[in-house]
Amino acid sequence: MSNWWNWNPAESRALGSFAVIGIGRFGTALCLELSKGGADVLAIDNDPSAVDRINRQDPSITARKVESTDEEALRAAGVLDVTTVVVAMSEPIEVSVTATLIAKDSTGSQVKQVIARATNDLHMKMLQRVGADRVIFPSKMQGQRLGLELVRPNLLDRLRLDDRNSIEEIRVPGPFIGQSLRDLNLRKNFNVSVLAAGPDNQLTVNPPASHVLQKGELLVVMGATEDLAELPGS
Repeated sequence: MSNWWNWNPAESRALGSFAVIGIGRFGTALCLELSKGGADVLAIDNDPSAVDRINRQDPSITARKVESTDEEALRAAGVLDVTTVVVAMSEPIEVSVTATLIAKDSTGSQVKQVIARATNDLHMKMLQRVGADRVIFPSKMQGQRLGLELVRPNLLDRLRLDDRNSIEEIRVPGPFIGQSLRDLNLRKNFNVSVLAAGPDNQLTVNPPASHVLQKGELLVVMGATEDLAELPGS
């Protein structure tokens, strides 16, 4: 079945791929942001119109009509072969709880993290009891924001200056650790400007080119949003 849908489990694990169960407004925004960030995305819903809609919006997203409480159907669709599953629907509650349990506890599941959406505190407790690694409330975190966080885990904050440019605060990416700002030359190599760098609460504004970035330090950079997205994500 997975071959029929052209889903490659080995490749999905290597890329750190995502399955989103439930593609309403929240789930759709999440899928689009993940795809925009270069992630491998599998979208699941039992509503064929939702599947058709997201296929039209972004053909690179693999979208399938699957019943969210059917373990074997989810397995055949490739949901249990990805690294992160987001249960993006919150109602009916029993459906979101069952989908979370399947993703987390099914035999042979390769899922490393399950993020589930809740409507209230009781729902949150139920999701946690069946194994959800993280529970979110959509009123506090929109799908787009979650998608950005998942594809760029070192992004701490973003201030949009206009439709094209932003300022971002990021944790120093692994490839930058131990290198000086002079060696990195972010303006030339990434077309972004460094505004500040240093440890938490001890940022140096306009740091010297000799500043060597250390693990755990923060980096505040400014540039076109699309250029900032090219910085290493972790």
